[in-house]
Amino acid sequence: MNRTRLIFFGVVGLAIIIVVISLVARSAGSGPIAPPTSNEPLEVRVVVALPVESWVNEAATQFNGEDHKLEGRKMHVTIVAMDGLTALSRYDSASFDQLPTAWIPDSRYLVELANAAYKDRLGRDVFLTDGEYRAKPIALSLFAWGIYGSRAKVLEAKFGEINWLTLHDAAITAGGWPELGGDPAWGFFKLVVPNPRKNVGGLAAMVAAAGEYYNKPDIGVDDVTKPEFQKWLKELMGSVTDISGASAYTAEDFALLGYSVGDGGQMLESDLLANMAGITNRWKDPLVVRYPKFVTWFDFPFSVWIGPETSAQEKNAALEFQKYLLSNPIQQKAVTYGLRPVNADVTVDQPDSPFTKWKDAGITTVVQRTSAMRSPNRDVLQSLLRWFDLNVAQR
Repeated sequence: MNRTRLIFFGVVGLAIIIVVISLVARSAGSGPIAPPTSNEPLEVRVVVALPVESWVNEAATQFNGEDHKLEGRKMHVTIVAMDGLTALSRYDSASFDQLPTAWIPDSRYLVELANAAYKDRLGRDVFLTDGEYRAKPIALSLFAWGIYGSRAKVLEAKFGEINWLTLHDAAITAGGWPELGGDPAWGFFKLVVPNPRKNVGGLAAMVAAAGEYYNKPDIGVDDVTKPEFQKWLKELMGSVTDISGASAYTAEDFALLGYSVGDGGQMLESDLLANMAGITNRWKDPLVVRYPKFVTWFDFPFSVWIGPETSAQEKNAALEFQKYLLSNPIQQKAVTYGLRPVNADVTVDQPDSPFTKWKDAGITTVVQRTSAMRSPNRDVLQSLLRWFDLNVAQR
């Protein structure tokens, strides 16, 4: 090897040594390189079903005011109120302006329907059913019959029990309330049902009616498309007053507008409890509550979106708010809204609880009925909505 080549390699080697020594010295002097941080709050957007929106919104306001932090960043929760069917449609069509971090729908079956749609599209679930991020119920409510006491007394004397079958018979009684044994001034029996296009409860009511018609808790497309059932359902729904103009909050309409809305119907227990005082004070006719044979439960699962559209920190911040909703004080607050807690340390039979206050009206702290309506699939829901649009919505 000639002298020139030896000098060249020597210079290169010396340069490499200098660079290595410089890097080692810099590393020793500055310590570990810290990850970049942000002073921006961690924003958690939660789409919330209407029946629990007031409670969750109050909890979010309190949470935001308490300066909760995750990894040094303050968390901020924004609540977007939206009916479960509307939210499901937005997920299906990917039409959210900004994808929510989490969703609290009315019932777990809506989460399952969303997963089914995305599984066909992406080959995976977008809301998990197990693990840390699994959909977890935050409160409970159920469908119950709410009927003015004067009307309930006549119906129970005539039929013995208030259910979908006996109310159908009341609806088709040609002579109206006089033939049933009631006051002629009441006119004809008027059923209260939420609008299925504005409230998932309206759709659930038709599923519950089908359950009692067939005397089974599991309803399929073949059941709801049979002509004899559709004829029966049309006669029943024919007693609903102006369903096209009904709002999402049926029990609230019941309290504000009284007998013009209807004589009674199957509504969410929490909505009934929230409006019991207004109904009694305004109309001087105590409302009575009866529980159906097949119970329709609403479990309001807190469901975190697992797609890449939200960061891991945002998902974890959503879990922190979920834990907050499940804490004892917030679950106790849920009871004041007429919701049943999922936290086993909290009960509904507190002295100031609406469940205690309205016990004489038929509200029970423990629901004895054990047969639960099973979640309908997408085809059943679409069949019922199509039937509703053609037979009820346009009248």
